Amino acid sequence: MPKMKTHRASAKRFKKTAKGGFKSASAFTSHRFHGKTKKQRRQLRGTRMMNKTTIKKYAKMLSTL
Repeated sequence: MPKMKTHRASAKRFKKTAKGGFKSASAFTSHRFHGKTKKQRRQLRGTRMMNKTTIKKYAKMLSTL
């Protein structure tokens, strides 16, 4: 059986942490900042840890299971 290929779009967007979690950039950060408060804009910077319910799906995409 052939090796499972990595989903390249996912590999560019998500990184696996040492403990097995996944981190990714925040959504809603590309445009229309005039409708968001300063607090929202500040908190959207940086990366976020991915939800536990979706980790299994993304781990399979990245061929890490």
